[in-house]
This record gives sequence, structure tokens and C-alpha cells, in this order.
Amino acid sequence: MPNRYAGSPDDRAALDAYVKLWRAAHAVEVSANRHLAEHGLTISQFGVIEAVYHLGPLSQRQLAEKILRSSGNLTMVIDNLERDGLVRRDRDPNDRRIMRVSLTPAGQKLIERILPRHVQGIRDVFSVLTPEETAQLSSLTRKLGRALQAQGDEPAAVERAGRR
Repeated sequence: MPNRYAGSPDDRAALDAYVKLWRAAHAVEVSANRHLAEHGLTISQFGVIEAVYHLGPLSQRQLAEKILRSSGNLTMVIDNLERDGLVRRDRDPNDRRIMRVSLTPAGQKLIERILPRHVQGIRDVFSVLTPEETAQLSSLTRKLGRALQAQGDEPAAVERAGRR
């Protein structure tokens, strides 16, 4: 649906692309993560346990950057995961100011059980695209993301700027 913004054709094209990207990203997120509620997990909670599963123990700041959430919001997410026995916090032996988040055996078991279904859900979402289209989408979104990171517009930089 064309927008009614009265700007230049380039303005309207950029706005149209932005709206389509945002709507598609939201639809993909909802569809690919629908199954998480069956396990009592939010998207942020799953992001934490998946990141720690793949990368090992991480600080809260590292987790915030990996799953694109603010560190303030992440405190509550980690509190709830810790309460449910899925993660634990330990002081970093090299810097006692830093708390590292790691999986408990129950967290490890949960992620290993739900990850295959999660991956299949993502494959299902992208099945409407050809392999070439999927590769093109991946390339274009990487290009856009890297350009914004180079400008300092990635989520972590925006959050840090807001605290200044």
C-alpha cells in the first residue's frame, strides 16, 4: 500500500521500505517464536538461554548486545530465568564487578529440547522464499545493519547515548 507522505519520491520509497521491513520482521518474530509460550518462555528469555548455549557464559552487557535488548530490561529477564532454575549468575574470576550468566543443567536440557523445533519454525517461515531470495535478503539486511553500526546507530550505541 503506497503511503501518503508528501515528501520526495526517495522519501516515500524509504518510508515504504521501512514499513514493509518492520512489518515483515514483526511477523517473522511472532511466527518463529510462537512455540516458546508452550515452554513458559518469552522471546527475551529464549534469546538469553540460546545465546549462552551457543556462546558460553556472558555478562549482562554482552547478552544485551547479542539479543538486542536494553540491559535494564535484561535484569528482570535474567532474574526470572534464575528464579526458574534455568540460568545462574557467577562473578567473573578476572573482574569481580562483572556477573556472568550461564546455563544450569535444567537450562541446558530445555534449550536442547526446544532448539530443533525453533530452527524448523524459522525454516518454515523462510520457505516462501527461494534459496537465492533468502541469500539476497540476508545480504541486504547485513549491508543495512553494518552501515548503521558504522554510524553508531546500533541498539547498544543508541541505549548508551540515551544514558549520557
